[in-house]
Amino acid sequence: MKLATSTRWSLPRRLGAVTVIGASLLGVSACGYIAPQQTTVVYSASDGVRLDLGSVELRNILVVSGGADEAGRVIGAVFNTSKSNVTVTINGSKGSQTQFVVKPGTPYYLNEKNDSSILSTVTAAPGAMETIKVSQTGSGEASSDLSVPVLDGTLAEYKPYLPTKAGSSASPSSTSSESPSSTDMASSTETATDTASSSPSGH
Repeated sequence: MKLATSTRWSLPRRLGAVTVIGASLLGVSACGYIAPQQTTVVYSASDGVRLDLGSVELRNILVVSGGADEAGRVIGAVFNTSKSNVTVTINGSKGSQTQFVVKPGTPYYLNEKNDSSILSTVTAAPGAMETIKVSQTGSGEASSDLSVPVLDGTLAEYKPYLPTKAGSSASPSSTSSESPSSTDMASSTETATDTASSSPSGH
């Protein structure tokens, strides 16, 4: 027996389908408004922070220090989006300051091989936040305060960045300038003593 088929929906079925589809679309739209898209959220992908300062972009900036009121190394990456060299100055607490030049198109990495990123004094203890002032000149002028986290060498990946404590070793220039003079003085004294002892009496 041949069954009769129909490709048409009845009016009640059509209305029901429209209602279901409309409700599902409304639900999707509501989710889009309530939950922000992750790709629209700007954040730093590491422990550091970020700052856009004119043509200068600072990424993943933080300070590694052994303790409060000790020296600290600023680490991270700095990018220059202009067509000319830019001088970046970082001012810390108690008059500490560091400065470096960033060339256009070449990232400038603040790392353990770059002592130009060391601040002589960091007030905050590891685990706290330190406020630094970042300025740039060369492609216009701009400056801004930036609150950065302070970490120590507890985590193995940051231990190489700890700056050497001031005074732990003498600089090559001071060593070379002091040692020869002391040696010369000792040699002169010995020569004078030998001359006096070898000279005949009465002469």
